[in-house]
Amino acid sequence: MSAALIERGLAFIGALVVGVTTTVQLKNDWNSTGIDNAVTKLLLGLMAFGCVLVLLAVFGVLGG
Repeated sequence: MSAALIERGLAFIGALVVGVTTTVQLKNDWNSTGIDNAVTKLLLGLMAFGCVLVLLAVFGVLGG
């Protein structure tokens, strides 16, 4: 078992945990109004997008 495989496994698990948590929180805050809630939704969306990028990198679609 190589270090790269362990790193990819940890990245996969971390991306799943953070992605699910972020998606649930974004779903719960979706109907809220106000500028502070809009910023929160933007940041949660960016975090979910980052998790998708990590998952793509884990499976070799992104990166080299």
